[in-house]
Amino acid sequence: MSLQINIDNGGTLTDICINQDGVVRKTKVLTTPYDLSKCFFEGLQKASGVIYGEQNVARLLEEVDLIRYSTTQGTNAICERKGPRLGLIIDARARDLPVRLAEHDPEVYEALVGDRVVFLDTTILKGGEADIEVVRAINKLTAAGANRLVVSFEGKGFLDLESRFKQVVLRKYPRHLLGAVPVLYGSDLATDRDVLRRTWTALINSFLHPAMEAFLFNAENRLREFRTKNPLLIFRNDGDASRVAKTVAIKTYSSGPRGGMEGMKSFARLYDLQDVVAIDVGGTTTDIGQCLNGKVAEVRRGHVEGISVSFPLCEIMSAGAGGSSIFKVVNKRIVLGPESVGAVPGPACFGRGGKEATITDASLLCGLFDPKSFFGGGMGLDLDRAATAVTLAIAKPLGVGLDDALLQMEHAYEDKIAVELHRFTKISKDTVMLAFGGAGPLNACGVAEKAGIDRVMVPQLAAVFSAYGIGSCDISQRYAVALEDRSDKGLAAALAALKLKAMRDMFAEGVAEGDYQIEAALVAEGDTGEELACAVEEGIAFPGDFVTAASVELELRAVKPLRQEQGKTATFVEGALATADGNRNVLARSAGRIDVPVYTLANLKAGDHGVGPAILEEDYFTCRVLDGWSFVISDAGDILLKRKA
Repeated sequence: MSLQINIDNGGTLTDICINQDGVVRKTKVLTTPYDLSKCFFEGLQKASGVIYGEQNVARLLEEVDLIRYSTTQGTNAICERKGPRLGLIIDARARDLPVRLAEHDPEVYEALVGDRVVFLDTTILKGGEADIEVVRAINKLTAAGANRLVVSFEGKGFLDLESRFKQVVLRKYPRHLLGAVPVLYGSDLATDRDVLRRTWTALINSFLHPAMEAFLFNAENRLREFRTKNPLLIFRNDGDASRVAKTVAIKTYSSGPRGGMEGMKSFARLYDLQDVVAIDVGGTTTDIGQCLNGKVAEVRRGHVEGISVSFPLCEIMSAGAGGSSIFKVVNKRIVLGPESVGAVPGPACFGRGGKEATITDASLLCGLFDPKSFFGGGMGLDLDRAATAVTLAIAKPLGVGLDDALLQMEHAYEDKIAVELHRFTKISKDTVMLAFGGAGPLNACGVAEKAGIDRVMVPQLAAVFSAYGIGSCDISQRYAVALEDRSDKGLAAALAALKLKAMRDMFAEGVAEGDYQIEAALVAEGDTGEELACAVEEGIAFPGDFVTAASVELELRAVKPLRQEQGKTATFVEGALATADGNRNVLARSAGRIDVPVYTLANLKAGDHGVGPAILEEDYFTCRVLDGWSFVISDAGDILLKRKA
């Protein structure tokens, strides 16, 4: 017997995917942003109810083989600019560095750092006044309101300078003291010679660290109380997983969306798709990615909100538009996001105190949801509160009726996602759009029309697709170190040092030496940024053409493989005409309010097909089939939507 639980924590909902002996089931709970460990354990409780027919977390944690966790909290924190106030200490000779950093994203820089910057004469770090100047710099930033500090120096000697600064901090601010301010050094995370990438990496990591640390260690401690036999694994944005204590905060950024990208790769293999774009629509963001010829784009120097950082990341773009994003009217135009009401207080229709208008409220008022069956029947929706929110926030400021306001909200929402699709992906006549996330299938046809896409696929597990996608990740640790000694001896010494570090870290992951694989490579960068790479094995000579490179890094990955390629295929072949389970009165785009058929996905068989306008729904997602579109169910239970030529 095998039992795996995959949990994807979003800004509004937390998704749980249960894989028990190859049978996949799902459930959801509301995210509790004030205490993420609460929704984490509520998710485990619901999962135990799905498995055993009654809630029994103790039994679940005795029997579970793996618990994997991913989150969009980092993505949402950056998107909504919610986090600690950072202070930045840099070399006085680099007075233009704040300007260069801000050029990457002025809004993010202002939100994270602002004017909390100290220019330090780094020459004093080698003299007798080092202690005085370091204390003065730290006190200045803490007095300005900074509660976390980042130190990042420029130039070839940045490693030595940051090490000297660290020694002073440890003497003057011992970590055992309550008043010790957390300090992160750019060189703690990367030896990247590009000071902009290295500094941004440290800033973003420091910004994300407190919230992620507090939640993850709290969750792990609570699991330990149940004597869980295996540790909690954190799914990272590089596609692998590791224990909490071995995970860097910045690598949790976009880890939930990366799970969706892993799911997209599996889906593309299942249907032999060569060009797929994905929209993963949650409560706070829409995450967009593309899979070409079975691969998702991953770059060695990834991007966070368009900002280049030192770590490899999957190329996923997060737009501030989701089911809980706030609509407002500015200068007689509808503006959407990036602010979100999240799960608490949530959309107005949730009846939890929310008063802002969201697409969830608009969809309810359009008739797309059944107020009694929404969220698997676990949450009643309030039509009156939704109508009040939309009327006050949209209809009255625009001077239009409620129905006109609803249609304009729909179009604004779809326009925004379609524009972001074109901005981030390359769409051709062969492109298929994969729509998932709890809110992804709802407006998929409208988004596709506006983006010029004729085929949309919706996975049967769309509502928990990112949680499903993380289910086969490997356990790994990754390292990169700058090579100053560019010789055979220098390479051998660096490789041995990283292998020793990998052995210790993988032992901490519960993986003994010999049970994991080592992958190593040298990467050289030229003065203009061009890269050369070559694999490294024991006893290899240092490449002669790398000696004169501007920088050379040794990269190493220690990996315990868990992924299993199943080799399955599925097809869409039309069979019988689908039988509707009822009708729903819906606000149509050109015909006013009309009755449309409603099909329950669980009752549809392979080959069942029909035409829009219609609604397809299951417990945790609703898919609107627009007029001019048809649908068919595959032999794997997934949905294909096609627009008529």
